[in-house]
Amino acid sequence: SGAPVADLPAGVRDGINYEAGNTSVTLVLRAPGKNFVTVIGGFNNWTQGLNYIMNKTPDGKFFWLRITGLTPGVEYGYQYKVDDTLTIADPYTQKVLDPGNDQFISSATYPNLKPYPAGQSGIVSILQTGAQGYTWAINNFNRPDKRGLIIYELLLRDFLAAHDWKTLSDTLSYLKRLGVNAIELLPFNEFEGNISWGYNPSFYFAPDKYYGPRNSLKRFIDSAHSNGMAVIMDIALNHSFGQSPMVQLYWDRQNNRPSANNPWYNPTPRHAFNVGFDMNHESLDTRYFTSRVVEHWLQEYKIDGFRFDLSKGFTQVNTCDGNGNNCNVGAWGNYDASRVAIWKRYYDSLQLKSNGSYVILEHFADNNEEKELADYGMLFWGNLNHQYSEASMGYLANSNFQSGIHSVRGWTKPHLITYMESHDEERLTYKNINFGNSSGSYNIKDTATALKRMELAGTFLFTIPGPKMIWQFGELGYDYPINYCPNGTVNNNCRTDPKPIRWDYQAQQRRKNVYDVWSKIINLRFHPWYKEAFLSGTIDQNLGGAVKWLRVNSGDTSRLVVIGNFDVTAQTTTVSFPIEGTWYEFLKNETYSVTSLQQSFTLQPGEYRMYVNRNVNNLTPTPVINIPVTGTTLEAKVFPNPVKQQFTIEMYLPQTGNTSFDLLNFLGQKISSLHNGFLLQGKQQLNFFRPDISAGVYYIRLTTKSATKILPVTFQ
Repeated sequence: SGAPVADLPAGVRDGINYEAGNTSVTLVLRAPGKNFVTVIGGFNNWTQGLNYIMNKTPDGKFFWLRITGLTPGVEYGYQYKVDDTLTIADPYTQKVLDPGNDQFISSATYPNLKPYPAGQSGIVSILQTGAQGYTWAINNFNRPDKRGLIIYELLLRDFLAAHDWKTLSDTLSYLKRLGVNAIELLPFNEFEGNISWGYNPSFYFAPDKYYGPRNSLKRFIDSAHSNGMAVIMDIALNHSFGQSPMVQLYWDRQNNRPSANNPWYNPTPRHAFNVGFDMNHESLDTRYFTSRVVEHWLQEYKIDGFRFDLSKGFTQVNTCDGNGNNCNVGAWGNYDASRVAIWKRYYDSLQLKSNGSYVILEHFADNNEEKELADYGMLFWGNLNHQYSEASMGYLANSNFQSGIHSVRGWTKPHLITYMESHDEERLTYKNINFGNSSGSYNIKDTATALKRMELAGTFLFTIPGPKMIWQFGELGYDYPINYCPNGTVNNNCRTDPKPIRWDYQAQQRRKNVYDVWSKIINLRFHPWYKEAFLSGTIDQNLGGAVKWLRVNSGDTSRLVVIGNFDVTAQTTTVSFPIEGTWYEFLKNETYSVTSLQQSFTLQPGEYRMYVNRNVNNLTPTPVINIPVTGTTLEAKVFPNPVKQQFTIEMYLPQTGNTSFDLLNFLGQKISSLHNGFLLQGKQQLNFFRPDISAGVYYIRLTTKSATKILPVTFQ
């Protein structure tokens, strides 16, 4: 006989519906056109029985069953048996058991993982009444202004050897010091296998167990929020892979693809670059499913928004042939009114589920389409990898950064997330070391020079107003290529393979210098005097030549001028300052007097300057120090002494030449170089800002061509 017919009970919806009392659930499966479904699981010894035949709704669209007598806190595995031919897991399950991959997840990563039930096959879904909840410390997180996001994109697998949420929580201080206020995680809902980037999704409501239990994930999000950082989930809702029960439910075996009556998927892709099975986002079933997915993560996990992978694929406009081949990539990128409508609808849905949540699109479509959606409130990936790579390598023909500025694109809102590196792009430091330009003794292939070029490039990324993104370890000059293989070779087939985790790079001063420079610039973006400038400041620039410059103004108060030489030879240029008066070289902690608006600079290859018109470092331009001037001997004093982060060295140099300043510990061992450069004869003054020096007694050693002087100094 057929399935019993009954209306859905009031208040239930697709998936697992838990009831008060923690002993009962109602399961709902959306399966239009199917005839007969039973539930098998740990509660009925995995056998089909009359009591576990699901009711079918009169419209034939849903199957449902109320299961009673469950023990609170016990995990029950279960599956659906559809028309006695197909066994699937619940698409809405929040945890799965995988017979092929769970055995490789250690107990340290996921303690007390439920064993896979003996005698079963395929993915098993889990339900658990009375599950241990999580008590949130932060219930009303104040999300950072999306115009000022500094996003750190990371793949947990390649970021931490433990690859778990607990260890990531312990690492937040590193990101906070860098100035990060948003963490974007590559997809972490259940994907096929364990070692994956996550863009092969199978179950959209379950956090992948390879990264740890769900409450550890919640604890990480809570910890991020307590540190002022938003958490953004990268998610692939353009497509699914074969483990998805929604793919399996309606499958064309003959053609090895979703069948024509699949409620969620197209039989063949509608666009280029599709992977897996293409979703139909004009289907009401797909729209409902997507709405439930985003609601789940926004409300259950307090995620702050999503980066939608391959968002340009959310269209039914077919730019391929009937078999999903011979796709017209150009046509796919044209303005698509139907795609615009789809994305506005989804954006509205997210705001209803969690007002102020971020929608980030990996779109790369027609500028008019992106502008319209940006005006609506969405954020867009702005890929400047090629331009920054070329400039960093010292090749200038295609090195114009201006398309990383929203106003240059004609946008009215700064909703462009510009980045130099992402998980999809090659590393700048790798390119510098392997392909960098040179002239004479200046060679970008030298690792030290390659890393200095990362400082230079970062200076011209983070000073452009609007949101920005860093791909993990870029701040330490990560230099393994995107196609690096575990055996040390480089091969296109290794793109998504695990990459070396190099936290030891922090111990290399030349790499930590990149972190320090980037951190100082990023944190300026949140300084009360400059915050508004980086959110909505006006921008003047010339970013196409060898010497690039950028001016940012916020009203009549906070101003910024950045100059950098991306050539491999010295260059002289003239830059117009917006106002005269005292300026401050922000990174060198030196004052700079502008007596006329046009200022001439000669910059060495790779040299950069960053001037601000407000004394954010609290420099003392003219400390009161009276040093004896004999005309023949090297003299110097430190002021103030003891030092609290900032200090000035005033000196008299009896001759012109190179002068170095080294910081020594109390044993006389060099621990840092303060300055090394050419200085003129006479009275000189250098200002320093060193918040990184621990309290204690030190010495500063001044060395000129003909003399050395040791100055004792105490840091507090």
